[in-house]
Amino acid sequence: MERFIERNIKWLFPLPAAVFIVSMMAFPVAYTIWVSLTDWSMTSSSAVQFVGLKNYIALFNDPRFFNAVKLTLYFTGLAVSVETVLGVGIALILNREFKGKNFVKGILLLPMVATPVAIGLAWTLFYEPTIGLGNYALQLLGLPASKWLASNTSVIPALAIVDIWEWTPMVALIVLAGLAALPHDPYEAAMVDGANTWQVFRYITLPLLSPTILVAVVLRGIDAFKTFDIIYTMTAGGPGFASETLNIYAYNLGFGYFKFGAASSALVALLALVLGGSLLVLWMRRTWEQ
Repeated sequence: MERFIERNIKWLFPLPAAVFIVSMMAFPVAYTIWVSLTDWSMTSSSAVQFVGLKNYIALFNDPRFFNAVKLTLYFTGLAVSVETVLGVGIALILNREFKGKNFVKGILLLPMVATPVAIGLAWTLFYEPTIGLGNYALQLLGLPASKWLASNTSVIPALAIVDIWEWTPMVALIVLAGLAALPHDPYEAAMVDGANTWQVFRYITLPLLSPTILVAVVLRGIDAFKTFDIIYTMTAGGPGFASETLNIYAYNLGFGYFKFGAASSALVALLALVLGGSLLVLWMRRTWEQ
């Protein structure tokens, strides 16, 4: 027995982690894919039957699905792009020494540790058209009032603002860790050559920091694709279907219409979208490095 353990120790040590990954990650994904190939519906008393790609064909013939894909990409692209720009800017500021730096870092963590449902409820009050602070702030700036969550055109930007407020600190912390790991030699050479602040950022900091920024974009992109709690708490996909992202669409299919097979096919489509987006960003990173 001891000789067997010694010979296979390189396989036995990672075995518990592998079992955990398979049981907690691979099995749910495989089960969802299997359900997406059936006609499982709570409104039918007949036995669950295998229907193959029927749910996917119906999915691609549903205009609501393509609207959900478009809104998911819109929300993710808007939120992640702004979070990246603000996160890099905040990280560059926090990379300097100033009084109260640790206090500012602590304040930045507060949105990340708050409960998403509580955040959604608080921001819903902020966006309230008559007594909310949102329109009051616009009034102080001399700008017209907005319908915020009640308008088809402003609901996604309004939801993106909440996501930006909550998750920009995460991007800032990732980038700040990347800044702390940058070598000092290129900066010393740039100072000797008389480079200004913008030139140092453009030709030294940004190229060296690009792998870290891309990691932050991938992590935030995956998370933004899966955003559910804030959107459901604030709009539940409304007004109409103006904020019905893929997660909300799948939820409505599963727990609104009780079509679990169709809902699972929507979730598989979301998984494919997330994987495709992640692989695209990683390919861009590999191309950039070459």
